[in-house]
Amino acid sequence: MNNTHSESWRKATFAGGCFWCMVTPFEELPGIHGIVSGYTGGTTENPTYEEVCSDTTGHTEAVQITYDPEIFPYSKLLDIYWKSVDPTDAGGQFHDRGSSYRPAIFYHDEQQREEAIASKEALEQSGRFSKQIVVEIEPASVFYPAEEYHQDYHLKNPLRYKYYRHGSGRDSFLQQHWNTPKDKEELRKKLTPMQFEVTQNNATEPPFRNEFYDNAEPGLYVDIVSGEPLFSSRDQFDAGCGWPSFSQPLHGGSIMEHQDYSHGMHRIEVRSREADSHLGHVFDDGPKPGGLRYCINSASLRFIPKDRLEEEGYGRYLSEL
Repeated sequence: MNNTHSESWRKATFAGGCFWCMVTPFEELPGIHGIVSGYTGGTTENPTYEEVCSDTTGHTEAVQITYDPEIFPYSKLLDIYWKSVDPTDAGGQFHDRGSSYRPAIFYHDEQQREEAIASKEALEQSGRFSKQIVVEIEPASVFYPAEEYHQDYHLKNPLRYKYYRHGSGRDSFLQQHWNTPKDKEELRKKLTPMQFEVTQNNATEPPFRNEFYDNAEPGLYVDIVSGEPLFSSRDQFDAGCGWPSFSQPLHGGSIMEHQDYSHGMHRIEVRSREADSHLGHVFDDGPKPGGLRYCINSASLRFIPKDRLEEEGYGRYLSEL
């Protein structure tokens, strides 16, 4: 660990129901240095899971995130938080009921408090939810890490976690409220027809007739929808396929992979994490040592040349080109 850098790291604490489900939205993102599941907000010292679930301790299941605000600002953590919970349900989250599962934001300083309030007000004014936003914004108190078997539960028990998460109704709720026809209509105004069809409807642009398939200029590729950094020119290579190809993403946490059985084939689709944009597919015929080829649609990307990274707010990625 770099002690110089660690001095600038901060804590963020969020409650959003079962803490198993509140780890995955934040993990593997650039600037995130740790996520711990635990209990906070109550009066009992060193509570156990059983005590917290009994609703007698005043504690809430939560996650505490260690992050570098210079790389991943608190405002982006808040955006992820809102898109991971039902902010209108004060009595729990999804099929987990009781005060120990209530949603809350626990701020660690005045800046976090102000940003949390502003983000909550913005969500209320957006009209995205017909009910009142009830998430409490409270000062952080002592945080007690949960038992070891609760840490990284989704990695230790992946099958059970998937069944639990699917059965809870969380994902269907989030899909309903954050991928709406209204959202897509707004995007249609911002994107070209090809960009919209590729990112939103999983289309594929023509090979060799797209913007970046033969780009040799150093720079950064970001999601055309959200501006999330995705790929570096350092990892781009000519695969001869007619689409921009990369040996790896800039950060593993910015890419999601899904099984794709469309068109009578079995492929691995890749999507951006922040905006859920369709990007392309990943294949195992890339260069060594990794052996992967991320075959990406130019229409999913915006390219920022190296000499413009600073002025566009991406200066911290200069060392990764």
